[in-house]
Amino acid sequence: MIVIQNVGASSPLRSRRQWVEKVQWSVLLGLMILIYGSHAPLITLTKIDGQVPFNPSSCVVMIEFAKLLISLVTLVLTGGTSALHAPPSVALVAPYAVPAILYALNNNLVVFMQAYMDPSSFQVLSNLKIASTALLYSLCLGKRLRPAQWLALGLLLCAGLCHSYSNLDLGDPERAEPVEGVKLHITAWGLFLVLVYCCVSGLAAVYTERVLKSQRLPLSLQNLYLYVFGVAINGLSSSSYVASEKSFLEGYSVVVWAIIAGQALNGLLMSVVLKHGSGITRLFVISCSMLVNALLSWVILGLQLTPFFLLPVFMIGLAAYLYYR
Repeated sequence: MIVIQNVGASSPLRSRRQWVEKVQWSVLLGLMILIYGSHAPLITLTKIDGQVPFNPSSCVVMIEFAKLLISLVTLVLTGGTSALHAPPSVALVAPYAVPAILYALNNNLVVFMQAYMDPSSFQVLSNLKIASTALLYSLCLGKRLRPAQWLALGLLLCAGLCHSYSNLDLGDPERAEPVEGVKLHITAWGLFLVLVYCCVSGLAAVYTERVLKSQRLPLSLQNLYLYVFGVAINGLSSSSYVASEKSFLEGYSVVVWAIIAGQALNGLLMSVVLKHGSGITRLFVISCSMLVNALLSWVILGLQLTPFFLLPVFMIGLAAYLYYR
């Protein structure tokens, strides 16, 4: 009788706790989707005569520095500084350098690849990182996915390809003289580089998730280790560009600072997802953000949406149902 009363009393409490957790995750993921989706439209708003007026490399460094600063403040406010009384061992800290190196490599690959393909081809082919992340997630983390989940990830990949293809500027077929520079092209070397980019992107996400989950440290302290390396490595990679082109903070506006704040917050939220969720959830966030990006571009920039836009919306919704049911 006592057991039945205890179960009955704890059941509403457990249900309430689960409901609160679902609301928290919904708010977190919704905020991430909004920030991801608003990134490209905000960058477009900063352009002057079609050119970005600030140094993109310095912007990346500022984003990493903002994440580092927020992580440090969070660590102090939550009382996690006790873990820093003794200097951390090299074996403990060294794994956090790997994600920074991988992300810095990919940032440079994006620029380097433009010489071997047009931006539209890159936009379409970069969706292959959904497949590479899923494969590495299964192989490296030992996660077995059900056939329905593999089907869901396939739908997610197709949704990204469809959305990217619908946004291609293929030119006017009735135009007698095609405009120079809009022709789709990709070389064999470009195809190889985009495959490397997708594999590195997936590896960075999977490796970061493995490190965050394997060490029983406060997330704010783990973020501190991550972004110390992030600031250092991105600072080194941007130093040559800053010296030869624009000054570090040249062209910064209110919108640029908003981009930095948003991307810093998004990076910290992504750490929460990788620590307590999975890298697959990250893929769904990125896919949903494509739709938010299109809607914001329609509202803010006046870009036209076509009925084809509804196809990736349906595919992403179906993929989420199949994966999480």
